[in-house]
Amino acid sequence: MPVEIVQRGAGKRLSSRKIKKIALTILELVAEKNAELSLALIGNLEMKKLNAQYRNKDYPTDVLSFPIEGVVPEEARLLGDVIISVEKAAEQAKARGHSSEQELITLLIHGVVHLLGYDHERSGREARAMRQVEKRIYRQLCERGVIKV
Repeated sequence: MPVEIVQRGAGKRLSSRKIKKIALTILELVAEKNAELSLALIGNLEMKKLNAQYRNKDYPTDVLSFPIEGVVPEEARLLGDVIISVEKAAEQAKARGHSSEQELITLLIHGVVHLLGYDHERSGREARAMRQVEKRIYRQLCERGVIKV
């Protein structure tokens, strides 16, 4: 199955069918429709632990991405894992004046683009390139009617 969704804590409130459809379309848009993606929707407490463990940051972040590393058989294109704090997404949505669903989609796109190798923390140039890819994906999701803004 190309997209596996795990929902724990605050993440259990969302429709996994809709999220899966959006994730599958994102993979198609980035020419990875045969790739496998794992998506975890969790709460701030669990995200804080993960952020501390993997980034030495003692606070919950909105999204973490973990690309698959090492040798993977060619027939299995494992893209990686995206982990989103649903609580953090809701906080950011409120602060930005849009829906939690819109914020969740933005974070999912951001996480997948990280899995493709982009990293906004490396340089300003890479941050701009990453943002362009994210905007293109978001626009195409809207054009296909998968999401509405």
